[in-house]
Order: sequence, then structure tokens, then C-alpha cells
Amino acid sequence: MTAFEIVAVAVSAAGIWLTATRRMLCWPVNLIACALYFKLFLDVRLYADMVLQALFGLAILYGWVAWSRGKDAAGDVVVAPLRPTQALAGLVAGAVGAVAIGWFTSRHTNAALPWMDAALSSFSLVAQYWTARRHAASWLLWIGVDGLYVGMFLVKGLVPTAGLYAAMIVLAVIGYRQWRRAETRGPAAA
Repeated sequence: MTAFEIVAVAVSAAGIWLTATRRMLCWPVNLIACALYFKLFLDVRLYADMVLQALFGLAILYGWVAWSRGKDAAGDVVVAPLRPTQALAGLVAGAVGAVAIGWFTSRHTNAALPWMDAALSSFSLVAQYWTARRHAASWLLWIGVDGLYVGMFLVKGLVPTAGLYAAMIVLAVIGYRQWRRAETRGPAAA
């Protein structure tokens, strides 16, 4: 545990809370968190997660724009339903990405946990895309991914980060409930 990791945990927790409560400030805060975790994951040789942070940075910029355009008349971010075909396409893309990243990192790097790291990174990208597209279902995927991340970070000795991901599960449950309520009320009532 380092002071750097503790700062990364605090910034990340703030960003997830802001996302769960559909606040636009989540995007710059999450961008800072990505930069911090990029460096941390480089230091502990979780390369797929390091690259994931760079990709999250791009996804955050996309999400910032998408949320800016996805507001109702009151200025609230509108939650959009995820159609079954979109969900299936996302999950298939996550699986294909997991195999491709896992194959590459297991053969061409000294990654500590190449297959687990690859699968979690790939499905995190799907969850991030769904978040940017304002789908409440993103939180369900985050719950599953974050639960597995807790175990991986404990194995790597990143105890504060494992604690962050455990807290992120709680925040994801809160986010899912709030987003479902907003989705159910619809744009006019949100």
C-alpha cells in the first residue's frame, strides 16, 4: 500500500459516486482516476488493466460528450434502455476481446495474471461503453466485473484497491437502483 494508491482509490471512489448519481462532474474526476491507475498498474505489471485505463480515458471523453447530448429539458441525464440485441453484442465483444487480449498478453508480456486481467479488462470496456450510452444494465456488468477484480487485486497485494472495488460494488448497486428509477420514470419525469 502506497500513498499514491490511496490517492487513486479516493479519486476513483469520488468518480464512481458522481457517475452513480448522474453528475457531469464524474467525467473529469474519472479521467484523473484513469491516469492515476494507469501508473499504478504499470508498476505492478497488470498490463491489460494499464492499457484499459488508457482506453477508459478515451471512453470517458466519449461519455462526456454523449451525456452532454443526452439530457432532458430539466438538464438531467436521461437513462436509455439496453435492447437484448445490444446486450448480446456487447457480451460477445467482451468475450472475443478477452480471448484476444489474453492470448497476446500470455505470449508476449510478463503479465502477472494474463487471462483474468484480459477478461476483466475486456468486459470493463463493455461496461464503460454501456455507461457512456446511459444504460442502467451497465451497473449489473460492473457488479460482476468488480467482484472478480476484488480477488485479483488481493492476489496482487493491492489491498486498498481491492477495498475500492468492493466499495464500487456497493456504488454499482446504488447506481443501478437510481438509474432504473430514472429509466422507469422516463425522460419527462426524470
